[in-house]
Amino acid sequence: MSSTSASASTSASASARSSYLIGLVGAGIGPSLSPALHQREAEHHGLRYLYRRIDLDTLGLGPDDVGALVRTARRLGYDGLNITHPGKQTVIPYLDDLSEDARALGAVNTVVFGEDGRSCGHNTDWSGFAQSFARGLEDAPTRRVVQLGAGGAGAAVAHALLTLGADRVTLVDADRDRACALAAGLTGRFGDGRAYAAPREQLGALLAGADGLVHATPMGMAHHPGLPFPAGLLHPGLWVADVVYRPLDTELLRQARALGCRTLDGGGMAVFQAAHAFRLFTGREPDPARMLAHMAALVAA
Repeated sequence: MSSTSASASTSASASARSSYLIGLVGAGIGPSLSPALHQREAEHHGLRYLYRRIDLDTLGLGPDDVGALVRTARRLGYDGLNITHPGKQTVIPYLDDLSEDARALGAVNTVVFGEDGRSCGHNTDWSGFAQSFARGLEDAPTRRVVQLGAGGAGAAVAHALLTLGADRVTLVDADRDRACALAAGLTGRFGDGRAYAAPREQLGALLAGADGLVHATPMGMAHHPGLPFPAGLLHPGLWVADVVYRPLDTELLRQARALGCRTLDGGGMAVFQAAHAFRLFTGREPDPARMLAHMAALVAA
């Protein structure tokens, strides 16, 4: 069975059920709003939906242990998992199948366990970011976009930008080989000249001539506070999007707004990717507007 037909079959069988056990695997995920976001939406569908955090830091584990956690979750009867930093790429060898987008991106943020116990990895990050960008920065110019970060989230975001029609995305990452590999994969899918990798030393010059910046590293998260680069590299002509959503208002976004930049926080991406994952887990159709309201209430609290 293909991954597409397998997903359709899983969703069809899932929609007939009323009880789910879901987990979030990642490092430093204590502040994550995903459990509450999923559970509040499940309540509207009359579902019993238990969403647990599986924190690598708390367990004293690293990225290479994510595969073992997936196998354990399957044995314990989990219906699915969300995967976040730093396991979106290391989890892949331990999965039985991949959706077309996850295979193309080389990154997984959603794992669904079928009734036969087989695991299928999906990527809802790219579609979540695309939907958030279209909603929050729909008329922003995208001739030249600089993206900081080429990991699992970065792979999804770059794919989304090019799918939305960005002319060129330049990737900057502390791991130059990782940026080069991502650029090669993107040009293979979208065509020559659409994606490049550049050394971090060129970030200032790149931003000076860019329309926009997407930040896709953990810097700025609750347990990684601060700026990913000196604030002096920002300028009013940039739009700035951040994938971090805890906190929703990162130091990068505050500095950018102070200069008059248009900004996009990571809340929309978090909501839309969660909505797409909820659909995969349950076969039920989520209400993104309702989930955005849930997110606003959770952040306010």
